[in-house]
Amino acid sequence: MAEIIVSSIAEILLGKLGSLAYQEARLIWGFKTDLLKLEKTLKTIKAVLLDAEQQQLHNNAVRDWLEELKDVCYDAEDVLDEFEIETLRRQATVNRGSITQKLTIEMLIGRGK
Repeated sequence: MAEIIVSSIAEILLGKLGSLAYQEARLIWGFKTDLLKLEKTLKTIKAVLLDAEQQQLHNNAVRDWLEELKDVCYDAEDVLDEFEIETLRRQATVNRGSITQKLTIEMLIGRGK
């Protein structure tokens, strides 16, 4: 049963890497190569999990390995969540600065009337 959970987590992680926040981080922060490597690695892991799903029925070592991998996947998900939160926080800060600057300019222009 662990393989279902792990492959689901791997799918979630791949989905996160495809999100708009990660796409922006790839471009702005220069993480493009690192995030692409991570995405490729996750796809490979997912493929291995499909094979492990069958093997775990007859192999306790594989079952144990899947349990350990599940914990690692949860840790990876936490890291990606923190990364996404930081990306969104920075976007909000930039947007807030743009809005403040626009309002300041509008107020200055409005005073001249």
